[in-house]
Amino acid sequence: MVVVYLFFTFLDTSAKYLVLAGIAPLFAVWMRYALHVVVVLFLLRGWRELWRFRAQSLPLQVLRSGFLFGSTLFNFLALETLQLAEATSIYFFGPMVITALAGPLLGEWAGWRRWLAILAGFVGVLVITRPGVGVFAIGHVYALCAMLSNCFYVIMTRRLAATESPESLILYPALVPVILLAPTLPFTVSLPPDLWHWIILLSLGFYGALGHWFLIRAYRIATASALAPYPYLQMVWMIAAGWLVFGQLPDGWTIGGAAIIVASGLYIVHREHRLRVQNSAAPNAEDEELAKKL
Repeated sequence: MVVVYLFFTFLDTSAKYLVLAGIAPLFAVWMRYALHVVVVLFLLRGWRELWRFRAQSLPLQVLRSGFLFGSTLFNFLALETLQLAEATSIYFFGPMVITALAGPLLGEWAGWRRWLAILAGFVGVLVITRPGVGVFAIGHVYALCAMLSNCFYVIMTRRLAATESPESLILYPALVPVILLAPTLPFTVSLPPDLWHWIILLSLGFYGALGHWFLIRAYRIATASALAPYPYLQMVWMIAAGWLVFGQLPDGWTIGGAAIIVASGLYIVHREHRLRVQNSAAPNAEDEELAKKL
């Protein structure tokens, strides 16, 4: 998981570097996913057993892929104006939104303690964006859209994980954006000015594909609850990358808001772990439902 979020930090840092250099975000997104497809097919030896990539529900796979595409595109747009740590802090509000949406969409309702944590996380977002005081800008809108798109992507992943193969779940989110964006290439292609920018552009797909590949491997050898806190390590990597590459350090408002969001998210992780323990020990269905409401 440490390696996973290092790769994702490299991805966001490279994307911000390219967008600031004048590369069109749509073209950068297309290159990111085109190379993702190549890397996934190579790692999984897709040419040997193509049946593993068959989709049981193609419309839902396309919808899920569209959410990931939106998350990536809005994130690239947000990074054009926001610091890495600032965009990541807003992104970390996602687990709380997923917890809220899981009730109406998946029937997994949160209790009042987790709702308090969700509200606290929202306060953290307000601390970072500070609407009404001249700080809230288009970059924050893009970051919020990226976070929401990713939330629906995660919820769709939960829904499809029981029926779709892991290979299809990692391939289609890259393949669909490549196909959808292909008609826009004549209008969005902006070739890098030199070899260095070409290397960075070509690296996007490797960072994304390898990050997801290591993520799958991590979940094969450890439980979800054991891995849940690790995404917050990305805040450390993002602050370091922002300082080393762009000479930017987050201000006190961003650090304070991020601390509130991370604390709220870790509490939800802790609470869900406690609920799993209580549910496993509950003697009957009535006690199990009572535990979920607490």
